[in-house]
Amino acid sequence: MSKDIKVALIGLDTSHTIEFAMRMVAPECPANQKVAGLKPITCLRFSTPFQSEEGMNQRQTLLETWGIKVTTNFDEAVAGCDAIMIEINDAAYHLEYFTKCANLGKPIFLDKPLADNIANGKKIYELAKAKNLKVFSTSSLRFVPQLTGACDQMPKPLFTSVFGPLGKAPAGSSIVWYGVHAFEMLERAMGRGAKSVFVKKDSAGITVIVEYPENRRGVVELPDGAWVYGGSLRNKEKALTFVVNMDQAYTDLVGQIAKFFQTGKTPIDFEDTLEVMAMLDGAQRSFDSGREEAI
Repeated sequence: MSKDIKVALIGLDTSHTIEFAMRMVAPECPANQKVAGLKPITCLRFSTPFQSEEGMNQRQTLLETWGIKVTTNFDEAVAGCDAIMIEINDAAYHLEYFTKCANLGKPIFLDKPLADNIANGKKIYELAKAKNLKVFSTSSLRFVPQLTGACDQMPKPLFTSVFGPLGKAPAGSSIVWYGVHAFEMLERAMGRGAKSVFVKKDSAGITVIVEYPENRRGVVELPDGAWVYGGSLRNKEKALTFVVNMDQAYTDLVGQIAKFFQTGKTPIDFEDTLEVMAMLDGAQRSFDSGREEAI
């Protein structure tokens, strides 16, 4: 039987640090949510606008009950690990900590979104390529079976509409921070090649129109406070609709991360992640300018 992969968790400002660690090692984790093969050993703690010190204290206590060492020292956090999961809610920190981790040459899961803007996303991409790193970055929404099942039935839709919440970011772009979930679904369905985005604002939130070659179109609806995901895929003959069940979404993602660390094979191309980042960046620019923006 192979040994568990020892994982360093970087960041404590997101609930994902707890949710993912729970699925790896927590005794109280339900059997249907457990993921074998990973052992988080350390967590790096530092402050961001996305979580209070009290909140991080509570999370640290929970991690420590699961045998995970929490530290504020980067070198201590990555000592002895086989792989790294960058779990930072504030995307403005992603390039900084990815750069630190890249020097170790170990496989990295970089939690969504890739970065805070496309310029920093491209820097992460180029650094990963230059160092020949194994890197995987995505939202859990890409792997939900309701979406993947629809995509299997209609591999190249002409039109895709998706919806998800527009969460309010404590800092930076709310579109980039939380719109990533819906844009991951769009990119999974439509593939790469988006040309431009246009954002319409109204009292309910925002709607993003994404133009593709060959007269294809994507629509991303991000209403305020509506915490439901879903969408539809259409061609000229039929439509497939889906509503996401999030019950197993984190577990499915951690399972994908485990396979990635075990095999070195990413379940998606880095170029797909970069396209999601480009659309998010374009949507924020369109939101600011009121104009259609090229991707």
